[in-house]
Order: sequence, then structure tokens, then C-alpha cells
Amino acid sequence: MQIIISNTSEIPIYKQIADNIREAILGKELMGGEALPSIRGLARDLRISNITTKRAYAELEKEGFIEAVQGKGYFVKSKSQGFLREEILTRLEYNLSNSVNIAKTYNIEYEEIVQILKVLWEEEK
Repeated sequence: MQIIISNTSEIPIYKQIADNIREAILGKELMGGEALPSIRGLARDLRISNITTKRAYAELEKEGFIEAVQGKGYFVKSKSQGFLREEILTRLEYNLSNSVNIAKTYNIEYEEIVQILKVLWEEEK
């Protein structure tokens, strides 16, 4: 797993780390039970403070994506496929909701949105 952070982004570094790990879990790059880098190791590799890495892990743990095992470190939490699918559908719904709001603001017709979605869907095949 490669974590990419940007020092010029408006998104806090801890959030960028959490987002990278979350995406790796949802994309099945990281599987349940898989060990994550130690807080110190990841901080060293990314050249950031331990506190920043700890905050990213705390956020992921709070969301239920990872778990701490006393004396062993952090691991990807084993989740059912249904839970992961629900997470993905929630994110999809959020993004589509934003698109619908933009379309309504600028009086874009439903049929036009459907056509755009069809074109985008076919482009990704």
C-alpha cells in the first residue's frame, strides 16, 4: 500500500493518511486481519510526526476500519462484504447527491443527468 500525502493540500495530513488507508480497504487492497505499519514506522516513512499518524489511526479505528491489538499494533478490521458494500454505497449516494444539487441549481433536466451518467459509465469500461 502506498500512501500519498500533499503538503500543499488544504486537507489536513492526518485526514489524507486516513483517506488513503480507507480507500485501500474499500478497494480490497488491504484485507481484514492485515497488519498496518506501526505509528512510528509510518511517521518515519512519511516524514511526519507520530502524533499525526496516531490521529489518522484513531479516526480509522473510530470509524471501524482498523483495530488496535495490544502489544502487536494496528490491523485492518475484518468486515463482512455487506458492510463494505454499504460503505461504498453511502459514498456513492453522497457524491450523487452533490451532483443532483448542482443540476437542480442550474436547471439541468433529469434526462440530461441520466445521459451524462450513461456516457461516464461506458467510458470506464
